Amino acid sequence: MKQKQYNKVLIFGILLLFIVACQNTYNPKQKAYNRFDLPDHRYQNTPDSLPYFFEFSQHADLLNDSSWISDKYWVEIYYKELKANIHITYKEISSEKELKELLNDAYYLTSKHQIKAHGINDILLTTPSGKTVSIAEIEGDVPSQFQFFTTDSTKNFLRGALYFNTQVANDSLQPSIAYVKKDIIHMVNTLEWKH
Repeated sequence: MKQKQYNKVLIFGILLLFIVACQNTYNPKQKAYNRFDLPDHRYQNTPDSLPYFFEFSQHADLLNDSSWISDKYWVEIYYKELKANIHITYKEISSEKELKELLNDAYYLTSKHQIKAHGINDILLTTPSGKTVSIAEIEGDVPSQFQFFTTDSTKNFLRGALYFNTQVANDSLQPSIAYVKKDIIHMVNTLEWKH
């Protein structure tokens, strides 16, 4: 008899536990999207120590390139809030052969994204000062969504690539990508060689 009572008390206790534990109602989380509070576009000048000039965002820092292959006039335009970098590489051209190598490298570095890219849109832009800029907009979950280069074909070659240091998918980054693209277009439109 005691065993029956014990079993009844145990079953009652388990049922009571389920009833008490299940009283909280479950509320599913709402869908969430990344929130970007993007500031107005404002610009500042590059320092005089560089052999080129352009205006870049006041919301970014101009840093020396810290990679192991960096060269003297390579810089990074770093957007802390967006976790984005624009890597700028610059070379002074000394021969036609060197120019061809730089052009081949620029096209090769862009083509490396074809594995993950949905598409690469090549655009030629003519700046107000008459420079031609080759722009590659890369669609898909790729490391670099926007790349460009320009040269005067005799002395100067400048290349840039946009990278985001985040695990967020590129479709979620679209507002930030569009924001930085606008800054890059302003940058190349204000580019001048100092030599």
